[in-house]
Amino acid sequence: MISTLLVANRGEIACRIFRTCADLGIRTAAIHSDADEGALHTRVADTAVRLPGAAPAETYLRGDLIVKAALAAGADAVHPGYGFLSENADFARAVRDAGLIWIGPPPEAIEAMASKTRAKELMGLAPLDAQDVTPADLPVLVKAAAGGGGRGMRVVRDLAALPAALEEARAEAASAFGDGEVFVEPYLENGRHVEVQVLADTHGTVWTLGTRDCSLQRRHQKVIEEAPAPGLPPALTEQLYALAERATRAVSYEGAGTVEFLVADGRAHFLEMNTRLQVEHPVTEAVFGVDLVAEQIRVAEGHALPAERPAPRGHAVEARLYAEDPARGWAPQTGTLHRLTVPDGVRLDTGCADGDTIGVHYDPMLAKVIAYAPTRTEAVRRLAGALERTALHGPVTNRDLLVRSLRHPEFADARMDTGFYDRHLAALTEPISDPYAPLAAALADAHGRSRFGGWRNLPSGPQVKRYEMAGEEHEAAYRHTRTGLAADGVRVVHTAPHLVVLEVDGMRRKFEIARYGDRVHVNATALTALPRFPDPSTEHAPGSLLAPMPGTVVRIAEGLTEGAEVKAGQPLIWLEAMKMEHRITAPADGTLTALPAAVGRQVEMGTLLAVVGTD
Repeated sequence: MISTLLVANRGEIACRIFRTCADLGIRTAAIHSDADEGALHTRVADTAVRLPGAAPAETYLRGDLIVKAALAAGADAVHPGYGFLSENADFARAVRDAGLIWIGPPPEAIEAMASKTRAKELMGLAPLDAQDVTPADLPVLVKAAAGGGGRGMRVVRDLAALPAALEEARAEAASAFGDGEVFVEPYLENGRHVEVQVLADTHGTVWTLGTRDCSLQRRHQKVIEEAPAPGLPPALTEQLYALAERATRAVSYEGAGTVEFLVADGRAHFLEMNTRLQVEHPVTEAVFGVDLVAEQIRVAEGHALPAERPAPRGHAVEARLYAEDPARGWAPQTGTLHRLTVPDGVRLDTGCADGDTIGVHYDPMLAKVIAYAPTRTEAVRRLAGALERTALHGPVTNRDLLVRSLRHPEFADARMDTGFYDRHLAALTEPISDPYAPLAAALADAHGRSRFGGWRNLPSGPQVKRYEMAGEEHEAAYRHTRTGLAADGVRVVHTAPHLVVLEVDGMRRKFEIARYGDRVHVNATALTALPRFPDPSTEHAPGSLLAPMPGTVVRIAEGLTEGAEVKAGQPLIWLEAMKMEHRITAPADGTLTALPAAVGRQVEMGTLLAVVGTD
């Protein structure tokens, strides 16, 4: 029996596993980098062990340090979570060789399936040779052989772009997984990403726990997932189950795993088998009424699964909340997460707490929100409503995109595919602005000051405050009167520092206000209070290329120096942030007049990287 379990992971993943351990009465041990010293997963674990360093390659990818940490913490088992070393056979062997219980499949099964190239060969498939790709093969997908989560992936539509895509994918995969191997396969556009959850014990029983649809993706990383996958013909569903069980038995699998497919033209195309738990496992748990982490632990302890799997009921949908700006190329965001609170009735899986800092070293996912209901329509409606009412104060997030996606007719009718955001991103990211939010913010700020000189016996002009909202500047005008604060076009019913009530055309509206420095959140609208007199020193010359997020400059285009001629769209600088590479391209044809960026330099968001002159 397992008494103390170390989770070889971080954040939301570790917190979720610790929750099950607490239910089972198992003591827990966390590991953490220096950047994660005060992270939530270190606070909820019974003990935590420091891994010196900050970057993943120095800490969470160091299997030798993690095994030492497990032994130092008195653990008798290690759970790898998902990501990092969860599909690393050498790490699994090292854990077992140290006399610890490995919560996962045998190393041999990981070796057979963790490399996507070997997995395809096992299933009778073969990837394309990058040297043999022809225009007739396009589009193709360059893909990391190890890991997942969309990292190390590039879609190539022009044969001339293939060498650069291979180079970028290798660099990103090596940074994220410690393995730069990539391969090429045909890219099937507008298919559905469908997967089957499997669970196998050491006694020969294999459960296929339903399907999941994960078609809504950005950068080949899932955003919204649901179970069961809607609208699949029964015959196709049975085919998916059969293929998933075949893959599971082919490698004598044990524990929880996922077999992924692309469904197109009524056919299932095998993608890979992930030899670990998946981020989206909660939707399967909700539908089948199981705790997959608990089942993983029981399997590792040698217990047998019942011969019959549990029966599915209802529908579940999960959305991933990211600190990112979908309207700006999904740019990751950093800063303080001041508040994250969801309404009752939905499940929240998170590794963040109010006041935590979202840094540059790790994936920008803040939380997963999961809704369950008897029908798909009810589950989708419940999740969209919960996200809309979620208090989310801090960096820019994808919350509004998620709400709009869930309410989009294509998603509502289950007609979505992996090209959903390619078609609809522009419409889904149109700025949402409440015209009364700036006034509510100004009135909340002015509350309490009216009795100390704000009111005048003689008529005077209104007080004016300026805010940036959805990329535009807005003014809010109000007056101090004998009876309190007033504004044109509305009736001010109530003002307080954190609550303003306005009556607009006979309709009463409540505005909840939270203020963090010059950042103001009014309900779900974020504003930035602007100074009365802008600082001219903050302005940049036309053609300035600014860092879209904090990160590290990892590459500069070969031969690029001041005075060089550049073309619009030409990649100039590569910035690594949150385990992904981001290209900074020339905004127009012109001449590079300044290049303050340097390889290895760490930059903050808004740092000047280069200037392209077009005169």
